Amino acid sequence: MATTLLVTGGAGFIGSNFVRWLFDHPTRPADLRIVVVDLLTYAGNLDNLESVSEDPRFSLETADISDRPAMRDLFRRIRPTAVVNFAAESHVDRSIDDASAFIRTNIVGTFELLEAARATWSEAPEEERKAFRFLHVSTDEVYGSLGSEGLFREDTPYAPNSPYAASKAAADHLVRAHFHTYGLPTLVTNCSNNYGPFQFPEKLIPLMILNAAEAKDLPIYGDGTNIRDWIYVEDHCEGIWAALRKGRPGEKYNFGGSAERSNLQVVDAICSAIGKLLPPGENTALGSRGLQSYPDLVTFVKDRPGHDWRYAIDDSKARRELGWAPRHEFETGLEQTVRWYLENTRWCRRVQEGTYQRERLGRGVGTAEASAAL
Repeated sequence: MATTLLVTGGAGFIGSNFVRWLFDHPTRPADLRIVVVDLLTYAGNLDNLESVSEDPRFSLETADISDRPAMRDLFRRIRPTAVVNFAAESHVDRSIDDASAFIRTNIVGTFELLEAARATWSEAPEEERKAFRFLHVSTDEVYGSLGSEGLFREDTPYAPNSPYAASKAAADHLVRAHFHTYGLPTLVTNCSNNYGPFQFPEKLIPLMILNAAEAKDLPIYGDGTNIRDWIYVEDHCEGIWAALRKGRPGEKYNFGGSAERSNLQVVDAICSAIGKLLPPGENTALGSRGLQSYPDLVTFVKDRPGHDWRYAIDDSKARRELGWAPRHEFETGLEQTVRWYLENTRWCRRVQEGTYQRERLGRGVGTAEASAAL
């Protein structure tokens, strides 16, 4: 039986990294066919898939996952062996400004995917039904905010604090319900903050890299003490593949990078890494501002509403059951990331054309003030 993997949101940051990683990975089945479905909104870009676009085992469907007829038709045509759902509106600040797209994509879209999968799966031969998997990629933000101690476990009660987190929490519950009510073989994964190549520059790390390279301000919310756990995107991709192959239907798995850092520590690390690759004395933009170091660009701006203070992941279940562990130390992965952005300025320019100029989002009103966004 040929393996057809449907990857939704496969032109976005994590989804495209997953697709490229699979094509390069030795454990990938030789007969694996990958079908990406993506609406190609501002964060989904065909340039992200350029390296695999000519491979005969790859194909792209431009469609909205919340479009019921389109999803039903797609599932009937390709009859996927497995689904990995990356498709999501994923930026907290945008959800604060207008949550409607998050409700449509993250909740309605996930529901339509589940229903299309259930319709196809229920009619399949027994062998295909046993082999089928629906893996939903979620976030640690569904758990809410931690104090100075503790870790998010798979059984941590949900307590989302932003419209984005609430929409992902709702989607997680729908996936769980389809397993318990209908028997659809589903999995949910919840990850900490991803970083790495091809991330749209509204997020903290690419935003700070590009701003530093252009000697623009490095604005940090509040006092910079909010803490996140960071995972290099390839480590996350490896975890998703492990869950798809080894995970037990109906279960959820947390993936973290064991790399808790405050926002200020992250920006300091970026300044250090970019200082090695683009020394301050060689950055004419920095000199034109009369500044001698990248930390001189750091500024503090008004915090966003409902800003969770700390996230941290307990990934012991994934390590134990899936044999997975992150391979990248934060500083090593960050230096690789900084290098990639400095060497791929064409990609950076293209993804921002006419859509986003690193302005501040997430205050409920329009503003031209740039911000550090998580």
